[in-house]
Amino acid sequence: MISLQMRMFLLLSALFGIIYAIFVMAGTAMGVGSFNAYLVLSLVIMFGQYLLGPKLIEMTMHIRYLGPQELPALHRMVEDLARRAGIPKPRICLSEVAIPNAFAFGRGRRDGRVCVTRGIMNLLSEDELRAVIGHELAHIKNRDVLTITLLSVIPAILYRIAWSSIYHGAYRRNSRDSGGTAVIGLTAFLFYFITNLLVLYGSRIREYFADKGSVEMGNRPEALASALYKLVYGAARTDRNELRETEGLKAFFLNDPSRAMNEFRDLRQLDVNRSGTIDSSELSLLQNKEIKLTATDHMMEWMSTHPNMLKRIKHLSELKNTL
Repeated sequence: MISLQMRMFLLLSALFGIIYAIFVMAGTAMGVGSFNAYLVLSLVIMFGQYLLGPKLIEMTMHIRYLGPQELPALHRMVEDLARRAGIPKPRICLSEVAIPNAFAFGRGRRDGRVCVTRGIMNLLSEDELRAVIGHELAHIKNRDVLTITLLSVIPAILYRIAWSSIYHGAYRRNSRDSGGTAVIGLTAFLFYFITNLLVLYGSRIREYFADKGSVEMGNRPEALASALYKLVYGAARTDRNELRETEGLKAFFLNDPSRAMNEFRDLRQLDVNRSGTIDSSELSLLQNKEIKLTATDHMMEWMSTHPNMLKRIKHLSELKNTL
């Protein structure tokens, strides 16, 4: 199997190869000046997202930052895991949303914030919560927020080139080069869709990296697998209206809450003794099993920011061999 690092390298190469080709086509048809305007506009939007993103997340998720005296056990856990990860201790916050989950956000390692929802605190055991926090700290360590932001600007540029090309092609329909400009617009739309899928793929790779990072901090793979199982169950029981309120931010979560019902049906087969957890022996059974996904499963994964949950826990079972 191709390593995660190699997949990420190939992904970046494909994305920047596509954008370079579109730049050449757009520059030829529309002039360098127009192209520079789209590039600058996209970079400004990306920079604004980078600056304002944390504040928007705080407002949307009803976040409250915790002082050292609030939830001291959580502070000690985060401090220990941050030391193991080799990063500064992030700020800790609590979200009042009902969905049991956790997420990391911020502008970088020195501005990292890790947030837990009210629901997760009463759902997970200490080992499971520790594995979840380790996953989120791995996102901060790997600068995943910045990585996905930078990748996301490529589809944004293509989208603007596509609309502008089609608009100018229609406006100059009597001109000899109007047909070529419209073709460039349609091509840019095609590559906008492709690069969007590649960015989603990049997001899924980052989830695998973060799972691996949590294990490297000393957390047991079965603890993280069991936590994912419980979070899927908790999300499946959450009111649909609550899920819709956080739809735009589900990429930050440990799992995709909108897929929880289907994922719970899949994961129940791993809970052999019906204990509500996935223990070490149950995770080991998965090591020698082949995961078979339907065409629908593959399509849902392609359009998601998170890996298929069975594949993800299969990957965790393989990490047991590295301990």
